Amino acid sequence: KGNGMIGNIYSMGLALQALEATRKFYAPRKWDCAQAFSVVSAHDYQQPMAIAQVLPALVGRSYLDVAGLDCAATTKMSPNQQVPLSPMLGTHAPIQVHYSITNALQGKHFHYSTSVTVPSGSTLLQVMEVAAEENPQTFSFQTEQTSWGTYVTSIHGLAASTEDRTYWQFLSAEDALQEGVGTYKPHAGEHIQAVFSTY
Repeated sequence: KGNGMIGNIYSMGLALQALEATRKFYAPRKWDCAQAFSVVSAHDYQQPMAIAQVLPALVGRSYLDVAGLDCAATTKMSPNQQVPLSPMLGTHAPIQVHYSITNALQGKHFHYSTSVTVPSGSTLLQVMEVAAEENPQTFSFQTEQTSWGTYVTSIHGLAASTEDRTYWQFLSAEDALQEGVGTYKPHAGEHIQAVFSTY
């Protein structure tokens, strides 16, 4: 993409590793990595899997380099910089987030909307939890934990299915979210849409 994104923020780590590892095969075209690296450098990664995939690329390595590592030479090395811990969340002013769920794909179609109030800095998952607490018959949902974080498997009793190639897609201003529900933090007045979709 023109802004340096390759796929989405989650695919960037492996894409950068692959591009760096195969750089010599691009001749005569040279790959300019500056834009892509500025994207990952500016992003606040929260998912351990995403961090594990992007870190090698940031130090000019790939997983392929593991085969040639000299572990004995690195045992005396110590980190010269510690990764700062995320600051504890303090008191945040409440914000209102608009949230809707839509199924125009399968079975009985539906569309429901609500507005919930959450502390600023809340994740989309927390917004969904408040909506479900306030109106469980409409906004109930189910999740499962994956190595990439929380994955929404069902909303309003409608479950995603690999057989039917369906999933719940989350959008803001008609654009797909680049982060999962467990890390994405909606801003005040934002409208988040959960749309039952196919791939």
